[in-house]
Amino acid sequence: MLVNASFQPGDFYVGTVTGLCPNTTYEFSAWIMNVLLSASGIRPDITFSIETPSGTILNQYNTGGISVTAQPLWEQYGFFFTTTAGNPDVVLRMTNNAPGGGGNDLALDDITFRPCGPVLSSVIQGNINDTIDVCTDEQTNYFFSASISPGFVLPVFQWQVSTDSGTIWTDIAGANSLTYLRQPSLAGNFWYRLTVAESGNASITACRIASNILIVNAHPKPIVNAGPDKVIIAGRPATLGGTVLGENPTFNWSPPDFLSDVTVLNPVTTADQDILYTLSAESQFGCTNEDQVMIKVVAGIFVPTAFTPNNDGKNDSWKIPFLDPDLGATVNVYNRYGQLVYHAAGVAVDWNGTLKGIPQPTGTYVYYIHFTDGTPDMKGTLNLIR
Repeated sequence: MLVNASFQPGDFYVGTVTGLCPNTTYEFSAWIMNVLLSASGIRPDITFSIETPSGTILNQYNTGGISVTAQPLWEQYGFFFTTTAGNPDVVLRMTNNAPGGGGNDLALDDITFRPCGPVLSSVIQGNINDTIDVCTDEQTNYFFSASISPGFVLPVFQWQVSTDSGTIWTDIAGANSLTYLRQPSLAGNFWYRLTVAESGNASITACRIASNILIVNAHPKPIVNAGPDKVIIAGRPATLGGTVLGENPTFNWSPPDFLSDVTVLNPVTTADQDILYTLSAESQFGCTNEDQVMIKVVAGIFVPTAFTPNNDGKNDSWKIPFLDPDLGATVNVYNRYGQLVYHAAGVAVDWNGTLKGIPQPTGTYVYYIHFTDGTPDMKGTLNLIR
């Protein structure tokens, strides 16, 4: 703001400041620059006054004649005042004590009201830093404590937590002392701080001062899935289907036997015997997890030739035990008239002897199994017995 002084000394700004806290000490400050370049001109002489709405002066400060400098220079002026207990609104009055004429022009900027209070400092006991990175399954209780310098008569304390990096702070119920015991939580980033205010202002969030922030980052274990168990035919390769999700995880398979590469999620195995593989992962924060997959190796596919769908709990459906869905086989079953009564493609075979919910009669049926991976097709008969 540029001020061109009037010829008569007087107020050039009077305004009401609202939103302050009752019975609170504030620092008022403003930056002023004398824009006069001639040493012989009239120098600005400003009085800042803080008053109650009724006119009682809480404090004031006079700059005296502001010096002329070779180059324009910003200077900060300020003082302290304390709001009343009843009405915290104040009137800011700025008066130019020098007359206008040759000089007495100034620039005014950055007027601030800063609440003053004690210094509040918080720590995590047993930890030299303000931040802890921990895996969710390795969390313990963390003890927060704080200290406060003199300044409040009846301080009211309140611990707060934020889960969005400080955008929104929430009061923690019952956490109203200089200490707080933080218990294990679910995964997430948790920021904590202690706030304090005079007892009469405790309900006014803007009247609180806050400590430094304590951070607990609870990191989840990686999500690990080694894929479904598999049945493979001896002499034929199979691809494992692992997935790993997490915070920049590393992973590997073990044991390395028969695997093409233990450092990829989908290695190829050429196992010639049953084997249990473990997929292990570790996040960038050291959180670990694992999953296993069983590989069963069979000499060939055995196709049952009879079943009895009579709901006695024994052999009630026709299944092909070692026909793994990963083989991509298509299975068709036909009745004596060549009608297709059952079809399965790339899924486990499980026929209950019905067609569209209608039980099929006792008799001999023909199955045909077609493979897409080069395995020879299979054909034969099966008996449905009721």
